[in-house]
Amino acid sequence: MNIGIYFYDNAEVLDFAGPFEVFSTAKRLGADHWNVSLIAQESTVIARGGFTVQADFTLANAPALDVLVVVGGVHTEELKKPPVLDWIARTSSKTQLTASVCTGVFLLAEAGVVTHQQVTTHWEDIPDLKSTYPALNVLEKQRWVEDGAIVTSGGISSGIDMSLFLVSKLASRELAEKTATQMEYRWKNSAAL
Repeated sequence: MNIGIYFYDNAEVLDFAGPFEVFSTAKRLGADHWNVSLIAQESTVIARGGFTVQADFTLANAPALDVLVVVGGVHTEELKKPPVLDWIARTSSKTQLTASVCTGVFLLAEAGVVTHQQVTTHWEDIPDLKSTYPALNVLEKQRWVEDGAIVTSGGISSGIDMSLFLVSKLASRELAEKTATQMEYRWKNSAAL
């Protein structure tokens, strides 16, 4: 199973590092057929705070994905990149699950991946999401929201809770709990805040 995390310049560090840690820890603990990778438009990303990260793949050579996670951060420039939005739309149409952390849902909406679904984002960005994409059913006070093959989460640490939820869906609740324990993370296994 190929799990790809799309990130970009000014992405929130924990938005991609948190899910990466969850999925890679789950891989070590039993989901050994999982491949977890960071994907970006360019090979080097400078995330929030000047944190420089090398992507595993670019859009040009990314493998076919079973799960796509699109992260948040300062996302406004990404919304203006047709190649990125096209890639997200094409990739999502072939995945088993598509997820977003924080403002990554704006990219899913702009790419047409979410059009009317129940979604969430960081509490601070909810008014903007509602006004920009009024057809979406934006839920407040949720760590994550599942609507069919789409799972969206609130900001930053909510992405860890959502990723553990994804582990429980893709593998088992037992593996998700084992992963949280290994990470010394107190998993809030409830979507509600």
